[in-house]
Amino acid sequence: MIGVISDTHDNVSNVIKSIKIFENAEVDFIMHCGDIISPATARFFRGIHTKAVKGNCDGDVENLKKAFEDIHGEFFEDICEMDISGKKILAYHGQDTLRLQSFVDNQGYDYILTGHTHKCRDEKIGKTRIINPGSHYYGGENKVVLLDVINDKVDFIEVN
Repeated sequence: MIGVISDTHDNVSNVIKSIKIFENAEVDFIMHCGDIISPATARFFRGIHTKAVKGNCDGDVENLKKAFEDIHGEFFEDICEMDISGKKILAYHGQDTLRLQSFVDNQGYDYILTGHTHKCRDEKIGKTRIINPGSHYYGGENKVVLLDVINDKVDFIEVN
C-alpha cells in the first residue's frame, strides 16, 4: 500500500497527523506529490520511507535533496516512475497541465499521482487512474490517500 500526500505547504500539524495515518495503515512508503516548501519539513517523515517530487513552490531544491537523503528518502526534481506489483506508476506535481495531460493521453501508466490543483481527484481515463489527494494548505481539503495497487482501491482519508 502507498500513502499519497501533496501540497503540505509547511502545514506541520497536518504532516504529523498524516504520517500517523500512514503508519497505522502500514503503508510500504509515502509518495509526496510536491509543494513541501521547507527542507525542515522533511524531517517529520523520518522513520517511514518517503519519496517526493518537486512542486512549483519548492524552491530550495538542493537542501530538499539533502533533507530527504538525511531521512533515507528520495527526492525527484521532476517525475518519479515506479513499477509496483506489475503496475506502472508516475508521480508528477502537475504544474504543467499540458504535460500532465500528455502523460494521461500516452496511456503508459496505470496510475498517475499528482497534486498542484489543491483539489481531490480520482478519475479513470482509459487504463490510467489519476489520483490527487488535494491540499493541506490552510483552508484546503486536508486529505491523504491510501492506494492499494493490487486491488485497485483508493481511500481518501480526512486529516483532522
